[in-house]
Order: sequence, then structure tokens, then C-alpha cells
Amino acid sequence: MKNILFAASESVPFIKTGGLADVVGALPQYIDSGEYDVRVIMPYYTCIPEKFRNEFKYVTHFYMDYGMHPGNQHVGIMEYEYNGVKFYFVDNEHYFCGDTPYSSDLKWDIERFTFFCKAVLAILPVIGFRPDIIHCHDWQASMIPVFLHSTFATNPFYSSTKTVMTIHNLKFQGVWDVKAFKYNTGLPDYMFTPDKLEFHKDANMLKGGLVYADYITTVSETYAEEIKYPFYGEQLDGLLRARSASLRGIVNGIDYKVFDPSNDKQIFAEYNSKTFQKKKAINKEKLQAELGLPVDKNKYMIAIISRLTDQKGLDLVNYAIEQICDEFTQFVVIGTGDPRYENMFRHYQWKYPERVSANILYSDALAHKLYAAADAMLMPSLFEPCGLTQLISLRYGTVPIVRETGGLKDTVQPYNEFDGSGTGFSFANYNGDEMLGVINYSKHIYYNHRDQWDKMVKRGMETDFSWNSSARQYEGMYDWMINW
Repeated sequence: MKNILFAASESVPFIKTGGLADVVGALPQYIDSGEYDVRVIMPYYTCIPEKFRNEFKYVTHFYMDYGMHPGNQHVGIMEYEYNGVKFYFVDNEHYFCGDTPYSSDLKWDIERFTFFCKAVLAILPVIGFRPDIIHCHDWQASMIPVFLHSTFATNPFYSSTKTVMTIHNLKFQGVWDVKAFKYNTGLPDYMFTPDKLEFHKDANMLKGGLVYADYITTVSETYAEEIKYPFYGEQLDGLLRARSASLRGIVNGIDYKVFDPSNDKQIFAEYNSKTFQKKKAINKEKLQAELGLPVDKNKYMIAIISRLTDQKGLDLVNYAIEQICDEFTQFVVIGTGDPRYENMFRHYQWKYPERVSANILYSDALAHKLYAAADAMLMPSLFEPCGLTQLISLRYGTVPIVRETGGLKDTVQPYNEFDGSGTGFSFANYNGDEMLGVINYSKHIYYNHRDQWDKMVKRGMETDFSWNSSARQYEGMYDWMINW
């Protein structure tokens, strides 16, 4: 049996703020349990829902020195099995108390997650789980490879343990001043040099992970290439070019048990790739009624389900929204984020109440209804490491309109009217007129070539973006790493 440990700051169903949680919660279930013992470790937040916390089993606790902090810190271990996967939770109320998994104080979060990284390595001998590979996700887990090569380097328990560092979004790195890092880690001065943790006179957690990890992955092949260049590289492109032989992209999947229009109790009418024409229309009309839009199945419904931030290309939407929202179109938005964009959508709902529905919230139930009701999903991202929204959209027969970047480029095949191929629409340059042009082209196909549109929907619904193929790629990578 090969032992794999996932270390991350969030996972469904316990805590979720983004796609990271979906990956950490779903992927272990799809890796062959006959060959791999995959377990997950994450912080024991007090904001994990009580229905789970009441079921957690106390394993043990001990005290651990932590950098130059006075005294020893409490490290509790809780355990819980979910869908056949064993989860461990690092308990320390001082660090993981609060209403949210992350705070608004980055310095405090860096201290908390550096503690988490050291605690992960301290816990493993206590529970007797010796991983062949520790799979670290994003900056919150990125000090694990650093500690493994420093503080724990002489510990025989870890003599054969290797590490994978997965970048879900390179923008977030955990950067603070060197003095605070030295206090939290107790690491020697020579670790804070430009070839290790130092970053523009500060220190950078993610950089440390990328330097010391045995292998690096990110969540799509195109993003793995993009981040080697300055525009996408977030000032780490030089390091990623240097490590390019140890870097690859594996596109995320989605959990087909959760996202299944033929068996989704949250939507108005269940359907599959044979019945979508009538049933999507029913979903659309029922959602129109629920949102107070004119009920008309012939309206072209465009959806956005997203964090409302610059990364998501919403300045392009702002530029073109007057032309997008013509009398044939309804524009439905679900999301929260930058007040500028929240207020932009609110304004257009006030201005065009029959055309725009701005739902400034996040509701899983409403999102499922919109996936089932909408004709198209707009994702004009500036950058998108993988993106899950377009994968869910394809599953629900909602045609993605995307910019050709990262995972969007890898997963949406642009429609070609001449050979009848493609699963969506795409545009290359980050430009509002180009985006508007492709939206108008999608409307043209929808209204004037409906048979072609329906074939495209069917192709999208029948494309496999479950975790199965991604899990096989991870298994191949684990085997190769264990055997090198």
C-alpha cells in the first residue's frame, strides 16, 4: 500500500471558500483505494459545522515547540472518516478559533498556517502514518517541504517521504517580513536568501514550498506554461522556469455525484443529454419566475457564477454590459466580492429589471438552479488556473463563453461551424469588444442555428470531466515519484 497525505487549509464538506476545497475533498475519493491509502489533514476550525464536529473522534494531544514563541503549543488530533477517506484535524483553539477559516490579518494567518505546517509533521509519527508522499496544497501548506528539509531533516521517520506542491492560484503566496518568519520558524539565516525563502527583502511561504518540494503541479496544462512568464508568474516566473523540469499541469475534475442534472434534487426538472431541450426550458421558466424576471423560454439567458473580482474579467463585462443586455437577453449573476462589481450589477438590475438579476450572495441551491436554467455561462477571466464553473456548466448543458487562458483554454473547445465541432465559445485577447463579438456570435447560433446549438450542448454534456481521468494522472505521478 502506498501512503499519500493531503495537507490543506480547507476541504469540502467541512470548510469551503473556493475551488481548493472541492479538489481536496473530492480527489482522494477517486484515487484507487486498493493501491493507495490517501488521508487528509487540515486545521480544526471552530467554524466547522457542529454536525461534523460532534462526530469527530479525539485521538490524542501533545505539546510542540514553535519557532521562538515562548513555551510549548498545544497540538490536538481529531479524526473523522468521510466517504471512505480518513481526515485528521489539527486542534489548537488559539490559532483556529473564529467565524471564518482565514482572517483579514495576513501576518496572523501566516503565523497560524506556519504552525499548521510544523504540526502536520509532528503529528504523523504519533498517529503512525508514514507517508510516501505529502501532497501540499497552496501557500497555507507550503512550509511542509521547508520544514522537512530543515527542522525534520534528520528524523528517520521521514527518510523516504517526498513532497508535491500544488499551486491552485499563484496570486496568493503568504509574504511577510523575514523577522516574523524567523520568529515563527526558528530557521537559520541561510534559509532566508534569494535562492530559498527570501522574496524582495521579505520572506515568502509559497516560494519556500516551490524551492524545496520534490515536484510541483498546477491545475491545468496551459496554466503550468503561463506561470513561467512574467504576466502570469506573480514574480515567481524565474523560479518556475528554473524548476520547469519538475512542473506539470493536471486539470481538475468535478464530482459527478454532486453535479448530475439527471439526479439533482436542487433543480426544478431533472434531465440528461437526451431530454435537455424540454427540461432546460422548464428550469429556465421556473427560475425566471423565482427571480422576478419575465417568464419566456425564448430569452437567451447568460449566467455568471463567480467571485466578483478583477481576476474574473468583470471590467470587460462593465464595458460591454449595455450591449449584452438587449431585449432578447437575460443576464443572471450570483456572487459576492469587490463592492465596485457588486454595485455595478445592482445598478444594472435597477436600470433593466426585466433583463438583469443581480444575486449578490452565494447560494449553492440557487447556483444549481442557474446551471440548469441558463443557456450560456460567461467566464472572461484575466487568468484562470483551472476553473470549475465551466466544467459544471458543460455537465448541465450550459454553453461556456470563455477567454482562452489557463484551464478555460484546456477544457472548452471553441465551436467551429464548418466542421460542427466544439463545446463552447472562446476569445483570445483580454478585450471588451472581442468578448462582445463572441457573445453576439453565440446569440446568432442560438437563435438562427438551433440544431447546431443543441448538438454543441449534447457534446458538452457527454464530455468527461469527472475526477476519474485526473485521478489516474495523479496516480501515475505518485508511482513515478515513489520509485525514483
